[in-house]
Amino acid sequence: MAELKFEITENLGVLSENAKGWTKELNMVSWNEHEPKYDIREWSPDHSRMGKGVTLTVDELASLKELLKDIDLDSFE
Repeated sequence: MAELKFEITENLGVLSENAKGWTKELNMVSWNEHEPKYDIREWSPDHSRMGKGVTLTVDELASLKELLKDIDLDSFE
């Protein structure tokens, strides 16, 4: 299996942290030396390991932002 190369080019924020210290983050990540994309996933404390996540283009992130603005978060409390 080919080695997966990645570089976190910008950390945009931490969404949460679990008891083992893994953090769910929004980052700009370059995968296999391609142009960085927006990425949401869990990372180990030293960022050497990662969980499953989702990678988004600028257009996909803009669509997600539009979808989220219409969600009434108060209805989930």
